[in-house]
Amino acid sequence: MESFDELVVQYQPMIHKIIQSLHIYRNEDEFYQTGLIALWEAKQSFNESKGSFSNYAYAYIKGKMLTQMTRNNQHQERHVFPETEFWECIKDQESPLFLEKETILSYCECLTKKEAKWVLASFVEQLTNKEIAKKENVSLSAVKQWKSGAIRKLREKIAIHQ
Repeated sequence: MESFDELVVQYQPMIHKIIQSLHIYRNEDEFYQTGLIALWEAKQSFNESKGSFSNYAYAYIKGKMLTQMTRNNQHQERHVFPETEFWECIKDQESPLFLEKETILSYCECLTKKEAKWVLASFVEQLTNKEIAKKENVSLSAVKQWKSGAIRKLREKIAIHQ
């Protein structure tokens, strides 16, 4: 039998014809590569007593490409890639968080910077006192002091406005 390079030259038009007949217009190079691999596998598994190689190669190559198309379609169906509108919607969802943060900061005007840090970390970021201590690189008791000072001052501010 011929060398594989000779087979490629001889069957290259067949591979392109199969790609065209299957209406493959995206990833043509990928399918051409699949066709070459299928040609090589067909050469390895061909049994001369069962018929002509060209018929066998055609069926084998087309079968491999159909299998590849099925895999690609399944991948696309399982992995949804959202449209641009989706990402714009996500950006818009940040606005309420910004407004919420601004509202909370308006209550923190009477607090020290550290007490305000505790309020934001607790209510906006939803961190525990331990997590705040780790994030700010301070002791847990320091964070508890920020908390108690913030709560006391906020209660006084709320009591005045009622």
